Amino acid sequence: MDNKESCDSHGTAYRKNKTFEECKEMALHNSNLLSSEINEQGEVSWTRILTVANNDELVYKLTLKYLRQRGFDIGNNKTPRVK
Repeated sequence: MDNKESCDSHGTAYRKNKTFEECKEMALHNSNLLSSEINEQGEVSWTRILTVANNDELVYKLTLKYLRQRGFDIGNNKTPRVK
Protein backbone atom coordinates (compact mmCIF):
# COMPACT_ATOMS: atom_id res chain seq x y z
CA MET A 1 0.00 0.00 0.00
CA ASP A 2 1.38 3.38 -0.97
CA ASN A 3 0.56 5.60 1.99
CA LYS A 4 1.54 8.73 0.07
CA GLU A 5 -1.54 8.33 -2.14
CA SER A 6 -3.99 7.50 0.65
CA CYS A 7 -6.50 9.82 2.26
CA ASP A 8 -6.36 10.34 6.00
CA SER A 9 -9.67 10.75 7.81
CA HIS A 10 -8.03 11.95 11.04
CA GLY A 11 -7.18 15.60 11.55
CA THR A 12 -7.03 18.12 8.75
CA ALA A 13 -3.88 16.96 6.95
CA TYR A 14 -4.55 14.67 4.01
CA ARG A 15 -1.84 12.64 2.37
CA LYS A 16 -0.69 13.66 -1.09
CA ASN A 17 -2.59 16.96 -0.60
CA LYS A 18 -5.99 15.34 -1.18
CA THR A 19 -8.95 17.04 0.40
CA PHE A 20 -11.86 15.15 1.90
CA GLU A 21 -13.97 16.37 -1.03
CA GLU A 22 -11.51 14.80 -3.49
CA CYS A 23 -11.72 11.52 -1.57
CA LYS A 24 -15.53 11.69 -1.75
CA GLU A 25 -15.34 12.32 -5.52
CA MET A 26 -13.07 9.29 -5.93
CA ALA A 27 -15.52 7.16 -3.93
CA LEU A 28 -18.47 8.38 -6.02
CA HIS A 29 -16.58 7.49 -9.19
CA ASN A 30 -15.79 4.05 -7.75
CA SER A 31 -19.41 3.45 -6.76
CA ASN A 32 -20.53 4.31 -10.32
CA LEU A 33 -18.01 1.86 -11.75
CA LEU A 34 -18.88 -0.87 -9.26
CA SER A 35 -22.65 -0.39 -9.66
CA SER A 36 -22.35 -1.44 -13.29
CA GLU A 37 -20.17 -4.38 -12.31
CA ILE A 38 -22.65 -5.51 -9.62
CA ASN A 39 -25.59 -5.24 -12.03
CA GLU A 40 -23.73 -7.35 -14.62
CA GLN A 41 -22.23 -9.97 -12.29
CA GLY A 42 -24.74 -10.00 -9.43
CA GLU A 43 -22.17 -9.19 -6.74
CA VAL A 44 -18.60 -8.05 -6.06
CA SER A 45 -16.34 -8.88 -3.14
CA TRP A 46 -15.06 -6.41 -0.58
CA THR A 47 -11.57 -7.28 -1.82
CA ARG A 48 -12.54 -6.04 -5.29
CA ILE A 49 -13.83 -2.78 -3.79
CA LEU A 50 -10.60 -2.32 -1.82
CA THR A 51 -8.62 -2.89 -5.01
CA VAL A 52 -10.68 -0.32 -6.91
CA ALA A 53 -10.15 2.10 -3.99
CA ASN A 54 -6.39 1.62 -4.43
CA ASN A 55 -6.14 0.24 -0.86
CA ASP A 56 -7.22 3.60 0.53
CA GLU A 57 -9.32 2.95 3.64
CA LEU A 58 -11.24 6.23 3.54
CA VAL A 59 -12.16 5.90 -0.15
CA TYR A 60 -13.06 2.24 0.46
CA LYS A 61 -15.44 3.08 3.32
CA LEU A 62 -17.00 5.96 1.40
CA THR A 63 -17.48 3.70 -1.63
CA LEU A 64 -19.33 1.17 0.53
CA LYS A 65 -21.43 4.00 1.97
CA TYR A 66 -22.42 5.25 -1.47
CA LEU A 67 -23.24 1.72 -2.66
CA ARG A 68 -25.47 1.23 0.40
CA GLN A 69 -27.19 4.56 -0.36
CA ARG A 70 -27.93 3.26 -3.87
CA GLY A 71 -29.79 0.33 -2.34
CA PHE A 72 -27.16 -2.40 -2.59
CA ASP A 73 -26.73 -4.94 0.20
CA ILE A 74 -23.14 -4.33 1.34
CA GLY A 75 -22.96 -7.51 3.41
CA ASN A 76 -21.19 -7.96 6.72
CA ASN A 77 -18.15 -9.71 8.19
CA LYS A 78 -19.72 -13.13 7.52
CA THR A 79 -20.70 -12.29 3.94
CA PRO A 80 -18.06 -9.83 2.64
CA ARG A 81 -19.68 -8.97 -0.68
CA VAL A 82 -21.98 -6.38 -2.22
CA LYS A 83 -25.15 -7.51 -4.01
